Amino acid sequence: MGPVMTVDELNAFIQVEFPQAHGDFKVESVATNAVTARLIVQEKHLRPGGTVSGPSMFGLADVSIYFATLAMIGPEALAVTTNISMDFMNKPVADRDLICEARLLKLGKRLSVGDCLIHSEGSNVPVARASMTYSIPPKQPS
Repeated sequence: MGPVMTVDELNAFIQVEFPQAHGDFKVESVATNAVTARLIVQEKHLRPGGTVSGPSMFGLADVSIYFATLAMIGPEALAVTTNISMDFMNKPVADRDLICEARLLKLGKRLSVGDCLIHSEGSNVPVARASMTYSIPPKQPS
């Protein structure tokens, strides 16, 4: 089964449900069990020395797996991260957005497990990788 949410629907969802993240993240593409998302790097994402901060990269990984999950199950604001492991591998290019390629490895009724690779726009050198599990709340009877 393919995605049930489009790029535009995912971007609209984050604006409505998580207005505090508006302007930070953007879904670039959606495919079956996969999403490409962007962190629109701004001054607030930088650490001393001008590189993108670890918490900003963590946020991109987290929201990317969230988007990949929602793309497949539909809008579910209460899906939450239950586990993450993240490796910071290389220094990101300071003046470029970060791109995250996220894919789901398992999508069940209660859990979504995925991994992602983050790189600076225009570069194939990975700056971070993450493995993540999301908890999907049970469907409420109609």
